[in-house]
Amino acid sequence: MALYASDKPTKYAYKRGDEAQVEAWIVQGALRMGLEDLYRSAEFLRGFRLLSRVATGEQRKAHRARFPQAARLNRAESLASLSLLMIEVSDTAVQRNSRVQVEGACLCGGTGWSAFCFDPDEPTASALVACPGHNPKGFMPTPGRVYA
Repeated sequence: MALYASDKPTKYAYKRGDEAQVEAWIVQGALRMGLEDLYRSAEFLRGFRLLSRVATGEQRKAHRARFPQAARLNRAESLASLSLLMIEVSDTAVQRNSRVQVEGACLCGGTGWSAFCFDPDEPTASALVACPGHNPKGFMPTPGRVYA
């Protein structure tokens, strides 16, 4: 997110020895956005990336509004991945980067589960599928009590 918000040229291609410049752009973008917006935007981006092919039209619209320059976002993500090889990342940052938020109406309705039909000719051949945005680990809800 910080690279996306920085003055980094959209078509920038990393060259050996550019580490200091990349770090400067990361700091610049973080200062420009502020940490709260930076973290929130990263969570929305992760949620959208997890939804991938099952994102609704509303979610795609929200993503395009938040990140109107797709090529710039792709370059920033690639450079951010490369920067992880150059910059040590704390455990706290790793945990923070796994947070997910979803913008817009979701197929699961926020429950973490949606029905998926495996056979279009047999509509009853469906199953619950974990929503990659609201339930990326696919955890089943556990009952409050267990009776023997």
